[in-house]
Amino acid sequence: MASETIGVGVVGLGFMGTTHLRQYLKLPHVRIVAVCDAVRIPESGNLSQVAGNLGGNEPLKLDWNSIRATRRFEDLLADPEVQLVDLCVPTMLHADMAIAALEAGKHVVCEKPLARTAALAHRIADAAERARGFFLPAMCLRFWPEYAWVKDAIDSGRYGRVRAARFRRVSEPPGWSRDFLDGSKSGGALLDLHIHDVDFVQFCFGKPRAVMAVGGSWISGAVDHVVALYKVASGAVVSAEGGWAMTPGFGFHMGFTVQFERATVDYDLNRGAEALKVFEEGQPARVVKCEGPDGYYSELSYMVECIRSGRRPERVTAREAAVAVEICEAEERSIQTGSVVEL
Repeated sequence: MASETIGVGVVGLGFMGTTHLRQYLKLPHVRIVAVCDAVRIPESGNLSQVAGNLGGNEPLKLDWNSIRATRRFEDLLADPEVQLVDLCVPTMLHADMAIAALEAGKHVVCEKPLARTAALAHRIADAAERARGFFLPAMCLRFWPEYAWVKDAIDSGRYGRVRAARFRRVSEPPGWSRDFLDGSKSGGALLDLHIHDVDFVQFCFGKPRAVMAVGGSWISGAVDHVVALYKVASGAVVSAEGGWAMTPGFGFHMGFTVQFERATVDYDLNRGAEALKVFEEGQPARVVKCEGPDGYYSELSYMVECIRSGRRPERVTAREAAVAVEICEAEERSIQTGSVVEL
């Protein structure tokens, strides 16, 4: 299969769907065969105006002479040219669509969170483990250059053990879809935004043994802002803050601070060219430049290469994505009860 071109069908033409389409257009060995959206298929093919909180805003215009457009998901499942189905639909649709695509023999990429509940997410993981097709949950932080760099620093021990780590991801309320602001559908910022850092915590430190969280709900009816403290096997002090209740105009911020025995590493997206800094005792602060594409490109490139090589994805699994939802639900219980929740 190493020389094969992979036929892709993207479902959902909102912010994430158009973000993924932009990446597929750059990837070698990929052909966009079809797109599917129940309501949003512009006759002109121009999707340049669709935007979100992160990623490029380069023009995007699809050619309907070479790409099929449909409002019916079943059309993609029945299309033999579509080998990889990429699901960029609202969270409450993930379980049914992901399982149907896997059962149809397709490879599947599914945006986060894997599902609205941990029970549904584990059902997807069960289906993925049975399927002959490959499955990749789009937990893009594992592929994001600066996050991949600090993961390597943690694993290599080049600065010693981790004493403490703090992750932060906060924004103004999302304005690109009404579904996000209905917490019964999206899970609020807890599941839609904060889950990135929850997954990265388990990636770096393993599944937490327990969690203590505080939070509030002012916008979606679900948790809109959360601060969580995790008990991890290494004993490091690990916490994460996430929310989308900032005043409009605040924009989007993400970052982390990891305190090692011999250095402190700090990343702040909004510092631009000096986003990632290393502070070592007795040395001036050093800026680290992480070359290469962003996490969206890297995760989809990884999936395409896994398919072409016949190698099941291991960088992130459906089961790990389900556990991330499980951890978020434990945080929600902690917020509700004011107690530490064991995992």
